[in-house]
Amino acid sequence: MAGSARSRRPEPRVPHADELGVLPGIEQRAGELLEGHDAYQVFAGHGLDLPALHEGLRRRQVWVVDAADGGIAGYLLAGELAGEFHVLQMDVDPAHARRGHGRALLRHALAMARADGYPAAVLTTLSDVPWNAAFYASEGFVTVPEAEWGAGLQAVMAEEAALAFPMHLRVAMRRVL
Repeated sequence: MAGSARSRRPEPRVPHADELGVLPGIEQRAGELLEGHDAYQVFAGHGLDLPALHEGLRRRQVWVVDAADGGIAGYLLAGELAGEFHVLQMDVDPAHARRGHGRALLRHALAMARADGYPAAVLTTLSDVPWNAAFYASEGFVTVPEAEWGAGLQAVMAEEAALAFPMHLRVAMRRVL
């Protein structure tokens, strides 16, 4: 049965405005998987806010994927950074993890970015968490050495350092679209 459910996985879609309120809860539950990690306190203390989600919706750069049993399984919020597509946040509710929802969201967002004419996608993530940098690498992202960070990535990393992220574990990644 699990195989047949996998083949019917819903396609990512732009959410309705009244659905945005559930996304911070998904982020919080996903962040709880990092309990005990050096970055946990940052994730626990800084999350999505509704104005950022509404702005993403206005830009049509937020997508959700529905859970098979109803509700929303995960989301991806994006923006633009120095002319590139910027994956700001992506989370899948742990109750719906390991079913391909994150991969479907990322692939959909990158297809939309390509269609919108973005030359590349960028993001920052943790280097030591398997569902972070290793996951993005499996989707064609490569680590951008600090010497190659433009002003946009430098600013993002400075913001993350100001939030007290363990910067020795943060990496910037890029994928040509």
